Amino acid sequence: MDDKTLLDTSGLTAALQRFADERDWNRHHSPRNLMLALVGEVGELAEIFQWLDDDAAMRLRDDPARFTHLQEEIADVLLYLTRLAMVTGVDLNQAVRDKMVKNAIKYPVP
Repeated sequence: MDDKTLLDTSGLTAALQRFADERDWNRHHSPRNLMLALVGEVGELAEIFQWLDDDAAMRLRDDPARFTHLQEEIADVLLYLTRLAMVTGVDLNQAVRDKMVKNAIKYPVP
């Protein structure tokens, strides 16, 4: 998979860096701190689904308030994950492309 448009986080990473710079948060954004924040956000996302059966989980979009909450928690997970990649020097775009290639080999189309 050589599609360069598969993922492009350049705008997001620039916005996140600007946001952290403006608030002097870089000193708090160690890999450990960001990973722990990410785990917390994943926990909040999991809480939305905790007692739902699969059918109810698929219908979250039918409840505007719950769907908004879902969107917010997914966004939080993405933001922290992206920031973690930034501070650890992981090129998220390349990592995703590489992993998609590996997955295609590991799980070929029957």
